Amino acid sequence: MKIMQPLAITAKTMVNACGKGSAKTLDALIRNQSGLSQQQFAGVDFDTWIGEVKGVENLSLEPELAHFSCRNNLLARMALDTDNFRESVDEAVAHYGAERVGLFVGTSTSGGAETEKAYEYALQHAGVFPDNYQLMNSQNLASLQNYVEQSLGLRGPGHTISTACSSSSKVFSAAYRHIVSGQCDAAVVGGVDSLCLTALYGFNSLQLISNQICRPYDENRNGINIGEAAGFILLEAAELGHGKVKFKGYGESSDAYHMSTPHPDGDGAVKAMNDAISRSGLDTKAIEYINLHGTATRNNDAAEALGLLRVFGDSAYCSSTKGFIGHTLGAAGITEAIISILALEKNILPGNVNLQKIDPQIGIQPLIETIDYSVENVMSNNFGFGGSNSSLVFGW
Repeated sequence: MKIMQPLAITAKTMVNACGKGSAKTLDALIRNQSGLSQQQFAGVDFDTWIGEVKGVENLSLEPELAHFSCRNNLLARMALDTDNFRESVDEAVAHYGAERVGLFVGTSTSGGAETEKAYEYALQHAGVFPDNYQLMNSQNLASLQNYVEQSLGLRGPGHTISTACSSSSKVFSAAYRHIVSGQCDAAVVGGVDSLCLTALYGFNSLQLISNQICRPYDENRNGINIGEAAGFILLEAAELGHGKVKFKGYGESSDAYHMSTPHPDGDGAVKAMNDAISRSGLDTKAIEYINLHGTATRNNDAAEALGLLRVFGDSAYCSSTKGFIGHTLGAAGITEAIISILALEKNILPGNVNLQKIDPQIGIQPLIETIDYSVENVMSNNFGFGGSNSSLVFGW
């Protein structure tokens, strides 16, 4: 497999249940403080914990882009306006030209909450939707891409990826292929997913929602907590000695074993991880930390652990960070990629918060608490429904 040309992480931004901006998430990681809270989401009549971003409902979009208004795009704007991300993109546009900066985003819920509100309105108004409801600019999967593209003033190639929990992990490989093939010189990659009743009740119907705070890899884990988040990264060609973390490798697979359950032996995960390592040109032992998909369901954690043992043995540090922010679905890939980059930049390895007793049957030993530790290369895993798997390698 051909070794890929590294791309530099020249800007990043994120918002999630731990707070607004990368510094808030870093602080939560260091303090081992979860951002999850017992749900008080309107319309939910079962007990669980959620990763809600506070203050989204108080925001508004740019007046000229108000037709894109929905919770998902409001989350996107919150992230775009954070961590000086807009300024970095403006510099890239000035340098390369707007038509040479691509945009690749992932989402799964998109603006579903807006459609739910429209149906609630219709039930009270003889089946008539509100006048301001626009399906194509809210729930449609292209809504996020169209909003961000116009908000940032980009005119390069791009598309939306919706492959469940791997959506905003796969944006990295899509952007890389466009850059190395000469279709653009730089790319904004990202993902956004927002809380909505469809996701909460959908996962609850699959008996995957926990009524407790989620505990990935815990002996008594019993399901996921849904969260919402937004994150974006600017990718550019890496230059020698510029001191930026690099995107070094990616692996993708589709095992199609089951609609909602991974292959029990972790076959798809193994292929994604091995391909990412091969493309990076690194030896397996050079990957010193893995940010696990780690959803806290019985089957997913067990399958990923088995896959990890097949690739790395028990030599690498690992943890799931979903106990901090919940499972952010289509935003999980970008969020956990940024957490992995923060681990490199800040010389920490995130803990597996909420973990009380490691399941002795899974065979791996996730970090229980965040530790100070310097590493050169890390991996981030995201494995979606239907066996849509993605692994990314980042390093110096």
